[in-house]
Amino acid sequence: MGNSRIEQIIEEIEDYIDTCKGTLLSSGEKIIVNRERIEELLRELRMKTPEEIKRYQRVLANKDAIMEDAQQKAQAIIAQANIQNQELINEHEIMQQAYEQANQVIDTATSQAQEILDNATRDANEIRLGAIQYTDELLANLQDMMQRMVETSNLRYEAMMNNFQDFYNVIVSNRAELNPQQPQQETAQPEETQETQE
Repeated sequence: MGNSRIEQIIEEIEDYIDTCKGTLLSSGEKIIVNRERIEELLRELRMKTPEEIKRYQRVLANKDAIMEDAQQKAQAIIAQANIQNQELINEHEIMQQAYEQANQVIDTATSQAQEILDNATRDANEIRLGAIQYTDELLANLQDMMQRMVETSNLRYEAMMNNFQDFYNVIVSNRAELNPQQPQQETAQPEETQETQE
């Protein structure tokens, strides 16, 4: 903003005084002025002073209004910044909570999966051992049964062979009675036959 009219009038008075001539005996401390010119400048100064004061008051009022408006805008900006900052903090907290929850879910799922795998492995081992034990029991029973069958078959075979031998001896005895001349020859034949059968 340029100089006010009051400042201009004061500068004109100063310039006018500088151009005035001093008195002969004053050593430059006193000057001769044109009264009308000085009165004119002072009159204009008196007239402009209230107007300038009002103008300054308006400027000051506008300045206060501008400052108040600026403060309100600054406060609004600060409030908005605080809101945004709080939103960012809330979003960060939400993201942090979501991240922690995701980690918890992953940890829980991993633990459950490991537990399921361990249980499945244990069950499979138990089933495998049970199957081996069951199969071994079946084979043991089969072995016992086969052993009994073999023993029974041997006993039956031995009894049958004894019966055959007795029957054969009866036949030989009967033939010997029919033909007493060849008892030794006939008696020897069963032994050879028995050895052959064995």
